[in-house]
Amino acid sequence: MIAEKAINTHEKVRDFQNRLYLTAKADRKRKFYALYDKIYRNDILEEAWKRVKQNGGTGGIDKVSIDDVKTYGEEKLLGEIAEELRTGKYRCKPVRRSYIPKPDGRKRALGIPTIKDRIVQMAAKIVIEPVFEADFQPCSYGFRPKRSAKQAMDRIFEVSDKGGALWVIDADIKDYFGSINHDKLILLLKQRITDRRVLKLINSWLKAGVLENGWYSESILGAPQGGVISPLLSNIYLNYFDVYWNKAFGHLGELVRYADDFVILCKRLSHAEEALRAVKWIMEKLELTLHSEKTRLVDMYFGKGSFDFLGFNNRFQRFRNKNWQWYWTLQQIPSKKAMKKMRANIKEVFNSPSKLLLSMEEMVKLLNPKIIGMRNYYTRRFSRPWLWKIDKYINFKFTRWYNRKKQRNYRLGNAAKVRELTKQAGLANMCG
Repeated sequence: MIAEKAINTHEKVRDFQNRLYLTAKADRKRKFYALYDKIYRNDILEEAWKRVKQNGGTGGIDKVSIDDVKTYGEEKLLGEIAEELRTGKYRCKPVRRSYIPKPDGRKRALGIPTIKDRIVQMAAKIVIEPVFEADFQPCSYGFRPKRSAKQAMDRIFEVSDKGGALWVIDADIKDYFGSINHDKLILLLKQRITDRRVLKLINSWLKAGVLENGWYSESILGAPQGGVISPLLSNIYLNYFDVYWNKAFGHLGELVRYADDFVILCKRLSHAEEALRAVKWIMEKLELTLHSEKTRLVDMYFGKGSFDFLGFNNRFQRFRNKNWQWYWTLQQIPSKKAMKKMRANIKEVFNSPSKLLLSMEEMVKLLNPKIIGMRNYYTRRFSRPWLWKIDKYINFKFTRWYNRKKQRNYRLGNAAKVRELTKQAGLANMCG
């Protein structure tokens, strides 16, 4: 009965979203003024809670976890949230500051909302996303339904390899999520939403502030990374860039954007130089700044230069066809950072000495989801030799683990034996 109810709820929510999307798509100038009451609908809140549970994560400043909500009573909490939203008594809490390491050694600041705030944000996202999804441009691939990084990479390959784009603007927005102007974002939201209660709700999340080590700091700019609704808001903000570029400057080059990462593919140097000036001008209108050290023009002609995008290094490389004739094509392989990250993911599994107590089958069970996830993402036309290196590294780590478990004095002995044992245990591999 519970499973059947969940399916019915999901179908109801999806049907609601489809109708909202089609309405927004049919009339690009239509404004929606009655959306707030949809946020606290039972099916919307239930679907929101389901997605928050699936995403997981730690609690906010109130230290209430997902397990705590289950203990407290899921339906009870959702009922309280619905009542607070209906009566206008809902108040969001500041986000909890957390840090995660970046590949360059620095730390990325995250803002973690409370579980309760995450549920309300997810419910609001479910309601307003279809409206703006109708306006989003084809060049945007990040944090959107039925859009992916793979599609972005496919488009880069198509435009570069088939379209002859030999000059690339490899751009980086400096501290994007921390630089979003709240007033400008609200104005962009008002182009589609006139429901004041919805706008007030979103504004309260933007200005909720941050609590770190007992100190509260006000939020003047930005949308906290870690917030459920922040990716959608970031796409709404940069959709202005997408629309403006395609209308006024699309003839200079093709834009491919994934969240705040984007490249522009141009056929000529003159187009690329003019395009870079245009990008800077649009960014100024949005009160955003391009990172001077990370934004550059890349000459792709005959493999002179390359650029990294979404974990892949893109470079023109020469190959022979079946008739042994030379040809140039765009090679998309895991970047150096991606290779380092993959090794770190594997190493993380073997780091703890307690893992020596596990059996081969248990270790394989821990590793397989990581391997399959990385394989699904990084498998492309020319990536096999690089993925083979990761397979080799996995065998290296497994061999060291096996020898320690068996109290062997040598580190790399039994490599062939271990390879066979892991194969029998069902270990997945990167090369498929």
